[in-house]
Amino acid sequence: MRLSYTEANLLPKNHEVNVEYDRFLKIFGEEGNIIILAVDDPSIYTSEKFNNWNKLSKALDTFPEVDFIVSVENIKKLKKDEASKSFITEPLYDKTPEVDEDVEKIKKELFNDLPFFDNFLYNKKTGTIRTVMYLKKDIVNTEDRKEFIINTLNPLVEVFEKDNTIDVKVSGMPYIRTMNSENIKDEMGEFVALALAITLLIFFFFFRSFRATFITMLVVSVGVIWAFGFIGWFRYEISVLMALIPPLIIVIGVPNCIFLINKYQQEVKSHGNQAKSLQRVISKVGNATLMTNATTASGFATFIFTKSQLLNEFGIIASINIIAIFLLSLLIIPIIYSFLPKPKTKHLKHLEKKWIEYIVNWMENTVRHRRLMIYISTVVLIIASIIGVYKIKVSGNLIEDMPKGEPFFKDILFFEDEFGGIMPLEIVIDTKQKKGVMKLSTLKRMEQLNEIIDEIPELSPSISVLNLVKYSKQAYYNGNPKYYQLPTNQERNFILSYFKNSASTTNLLENFVDSTGQYARITTFMKDIGTDKMERIEERLQARIDKEFPKENYNVSMTGKALVFLKGTNYLIRNLVISLSLAILLISLFMAWMFRSFRMIIISLIPNILPLLVTAGLMGYLGVHIKPSTILVFSIAFGISVDDTIHFLAKYRQELQAHNWRAKKAVYEALRETGVSMFYTSIVLFFGFLIFIESSFGGTIALGGLVSVTLLFAMVSNLLLLPALLLSLEQRIANKKTLKKPAIQIIPKEDDIEEEEENFDK
Repeated sequence: MRLSYTEANLLPKNHEVNVEYDRFLKIFGEEGNIIILAVDDPSIYTSEKFNNWNKLSKALDTFPEVDFIVSVENIKKLKKDEASKSFITEPLYDKTPEVDEDVEKIKKELFNDLPFFDNFLYNKKTGTIRTVMYLKKDIVNTEDRKEFIINTLNPLVEVFEKDNTIDVKVSGMPYIRTMNSENIKDEMGEFVALALAITLLIFFFFFRSFRATFITMLVVSVGVIWAFGFIGWFRYEISVLMALIPPLIIVIGVPNCIFLINKYQQEVKSHGNQAKSLQRVISKVGNATLMTNATTASGFATFIFTKSQLLNEFGIIASINIIAIFLLSLLIIPIIYSFLPKPKTKHLKHLEKKWIEYIVNWMENTVRHRRLMIYISTVVLIIASIIGVYKIKVSGNLIEDMPKGEPFFKDILFFEDEFGGIMPLEIVIDTKQKKGVMKLSTLKRMEQLNEIIDEIPELSPSISVLNLVKYSKQAYYNGNPKYYQLPTNQERNFILSYFKNSASTTNLLENFVDSTGQYARITTFMKDIGTDKMERIEERLQARIDKEFPKENYNVSMTGKALVFLKGTNYLIRNLVISLSLAILLISLFMAWMFRSFRMIIISLIPNILPLLVTAGLMGYLGVHIKPSTILVFSIAFGISVDDTIHFLAKYRQELQAHNWRAKKAVYEALRETGVSMFYTSIVLFFGFLIFIESSFGGTIALGGLVSVTLLFAMVSNLLLLPALLLSLEQRIANKKTLKKPAIQIIPKEDDIEEEEENFDK
């Protein structure tokens, strides 16, 4: 097993946005290799702390993982050399400042005379200074990056902070991804332990048996180990989504154990024959449990059909492990119980609890006498939910679901305020001819595009070849900052001739222009904004691009990690709507195959689609946006909630046959028989998913809370609305023509069981 060292790419590899991004990487190399350190503290401008800050930069520059560092300590000023007709560089200062006045002089020159470094190494308004560290591009997406950040960078920064009593802000995409991955790893272990503790505690509360609780713990523990094993076998990386698999297996595995152990204890109480009870567990509950697990797995398996690699992997692992936990439950529980003595009377007391009897009686009375109230409540909920659905907004960005309480997230917000963001947005300009970038006409067009970037508050001031050309003009006029601007037509030839003769400017140019001079990049950084704002920004930029860059002479495209993620969010949401529709269709086909009745399909879908609608309505009212983490809820919840429907309808059909097709008798018997297990499993699932709200990741919190709410509504819907519908439509449903013999005998008839028992006795 290994952690993911890249951010999730939600788009297919051949999608035009990915193709454009890959083209950018081929021309300019990895963009997300910058780590930024910043200090917003006036005391940094005292000689001691200023020198210590520069020593930290020097120390970091010695490590093999670092390509180079740009800091106040090593920046060079551009100067004109008349003799060689070129620009040369010299250090910002020659000797280490010994007193505070020396530092003040350096600060004054940096802030007033070097606008080239504004918003890059300093913020003139607030006095914040930065050190920009470029990691080697070949380690950015490897474990070496994590080792360097966790074991080298963070300890050095902590020592500096302690020695100088200064808070250092650290950010940049490599740093954010590393710290986020470490949080995922830590939380995964915590949630496995928490899921085990909560579900087993509830299990023990219901069964009051250490033996049954231990067996359940054994089953789900093996299931979790298998889950980790499958992730490793498939060579999938641990992402935020994949980290949910082990606790999910616990939450889904415990209800399997409840059904099997509850049935075993009911049988022991009924006739006292242990071997016969174990046989009945497998023959009476096995098929039903298989079908319920198959439908749950189907809900997850629909993610396989999305073209997103992240969801595809999640769907494969989840669906495989749900079937695996079913097999483990069906094998381990009867085998262990076959070696153990028969349950004692005290172990069976939970079957006669008065409060459970009270709940079942209340459900029966409500269905029997208050059907109209059930229907009115349902209609009101539907209307209110539809209104709520219209309030839902689509959102999604790279850092939205990251843990907001962590220091690295607070540092992201700091850099947004101080420097305009940390998520790179790249604009690539193809001039369609070699050395076309350095033409004054191209530079002027780029300047016009820069103007619109500066007008957009969500974007930082851009970095491009323009900055370097402007700095060259300033250097030509002996460093006067008022000349930090593009050269005029008259100045162009002699300033650019100096520029071309300079090795120092050629090295700087490599970051902004490709080796042929045909392609240029404009880099800006984006704040934490949603897809709706990003689309408006993209439209504004595209309008200016279309105006300034004629298509016959230029190809201009927007790309970058931030844009790829935001485009992926919209793509994923469209795909997940298809995924949910596919889940409903697939599970409907399951029901059709099992019950061979169109009317039964419709009746079974109503109480399971209603909770999804209610949850969507709640999202609208509560301001929970549609994004990848929240839209997962619907396919997952639908696949799980339909399990109760299968159990109930299977028992209902059996009771119809046993009571000569008398619908009322069959409904009430089915409610009494399955109601307790449905209640137990729903409570376990509710609290099992609810633990995810303890996560520090926004997406996990939303997923846990929304699935819990949906399953709670699904339980009420299956225990009240479903029986009410069966009773109201009894004339159309409760007959042999409508309810044909199922393709698979979900719950065997009693006479089949008796025949099996006779064979067993023989």
